[in-house]
Amino acid sequence: MILSIDAIDVRIQSAPILRGLSFDIEEGQIVGLVGRNGAGKTTTMRTIMGLTKPVSGTIRIDGKDVTRLAAYRRPALGLGYMPEDRRLVPDLTVEENMLLPAWVNGDLDQAGGLKFIYDLMPELHDMRERKSMLLSGGQQKMVALGRALLAGTRLLLLDEPFEGVAPALAQRLSEVIATLKDEKRSALIAQSELSHAVSLLDHEYVIERGEIVAGVRDIADAANPPAPAGE
Repeated sequence: MILSIDAIDVRIQSAPILRGLSFDIEEGQIVGLVGRNGAGKTTTMRTIMGLTKPVSGTIRIDGKDVTRLAAYRRPALGLGYMPEDRRLVPDLTVEENMLLPAWVNGDLDQAGGLKFIYDLMPELHDMRERKSMLLSGGQQKMVALGRALLAGTRLLLLDEPFEGVAPALAQRLSEVIATLKDEKRSALIAQSELSHAVSLLDHEYVIERGEIVAGVRDIADAANPPAPAGE
């Protein structure tokens, strides 16, 4: 199990945000976390990355308890994070933005990571020397995905990767994310709705008010429901 979250509670300014949240992701799976704005999707991502501290519960990566592990040490475990708002440094180039995780953590393979990213997304290589402030919103999403891939050799956390992106670029992002299974990388994709991502997913978790509701829906089974009785 690459990720196991067990009964996580998170409070922000005494307000409960996550309430006994529990779910698992197996190696090579792409899983959706679906819910309305304010349901707790981003807080879930930030908690996995160590940016938000739970008041109770356990987070395990590859079976190792990382609940109290410092955020800056988590990329070394193979975790990569693509925030909804991209969080690029405007004055840095595309390549410099993607290298940020490696600058913070010397254990990451800069040369190998960049080669993988550029082989996967040649368009990033073409604009590697451009300042991120000069890119369109969709191009910035690509850079944020590249940065997540540099660190996320095991598990990527992608927060609303398709939001505000033109259809052609959304399709391109989908193609890139689909290749993760071939690399045995797992991903958790947070979305308000699954119009762009449903074909990518193995499972879907629905979150409401900080809780997983209705269990897990297997995407393959949902796409091919059993025939009604008598047919």
